[in-house]
Amino acid sequence: MNKSRAFLSAIALASATLMSQSAFAGPIASTTTDITLVDNKASFEQVLTGGNAGATFHNRYQFTLGEMGDFNADLSLGNGANKSLSITGFTLLDSKGNTVGSSTAAGTGWLLDVDNLASGSYTVQVSGALSTNAAGKYYGNLMLGPSAIAAVPEPAPVGLMLAGLGVLGFSVRRRARSA
Repeated sequence: MNKSRAFLSAIALASATLMSQSAFAGPIASTTTDITLVDNKASFEQVLTGGNAGATFHNRYQFTLGEMGDFNADLSLGNGANKSLSITGFTLLDSKGNTVGSSTAAGTGWLLDVDNLASGSYTVQVSGALSTNAAGKYYGNLMLGPSAIAAVPEPAPVGLMLAGLGVLGFSVRRRARSA
């Protein structure tokens, strides 16, 4: 009787241990946060608790652009080259969930640049996993700058320039006649 009780206890303990380790492999963070651009800038950060090696996260940061411009975002890991986080995605999505821009790795961080981004609602998505049992942190910055599209000149300045060239040509011709 005692042997079967010990055997069942051992099975229960082994099952609990296996189930607790498999629980860490699931998502630990899946959030959606609204952020507001102030002076065309915003920032965000996320701290992920330790003891969750292998756990994944998918965080979204929603914002609205009121005007067209060049969009820039950067993502960095807390503590510099922190090996506890593994970033698997840093993307910009439109309001329909379509990918508008993907990041490129830059040193210990990631950069996301999209030229001439139209006004509207967008989401920056950060995905990854905890590589170790240590806690991890990432932070990012968003910025919208003026669009790099060349300005089309207005008709009035062009007309004034042509009129000035006409007066200059008339005066040169008049001097040539009098000489």
